[in-house]
Amino acid sequence: MMGGMLAGTTESPGEYFYRDGKRLKTYRGMGSIDAMQQTATNANASTSRYFSESDKVLVAQGVTGSVLDKGSITKFIPYLYSGLQHSCQDIGVLSVEELKQKTIEGFVRFELRTPSAQLEGGVHNLFSYEKRLHN
Repeated sequence: MMGGMLAGTTESPGEYFYRDGKRLKTYRGMGSIDAMQQTATNANASTSRYFSESDKVLVAQGVTGSVLDKGSITKFIPYLYSGLQHSCQDIGVLSVEELKQKTIEGFVRFELRTPSAQLEGGVHNLFSYEKRLHN
């Protein structure tokens, strides 16, 4: 679920190339036709992930393209750690293990929200002074 965020990092698979003076890296989502057509002799995580191992017709559920070089993943790790830490604090648990246990016990529940609900509940449409300066 983090493929898009990690795509373009040094540690992610793919070849670097240059276009219009920018360093890019190929990106192949797990649900892309490219990933699903990976050699049939190898165990293919892409087709098994989408339950399509025996399908004769492949339907793309992902994309293939290119992304800007993001450098090493090591610069993202502190942000991921901090985000997870803050999420646990917001929920009221001290660790991922406690989060797991509280979820099993029914003290913590997760909601599925549609993109519309996420947009409606978010604050990302605020008009800020910075926006006015740049528009």
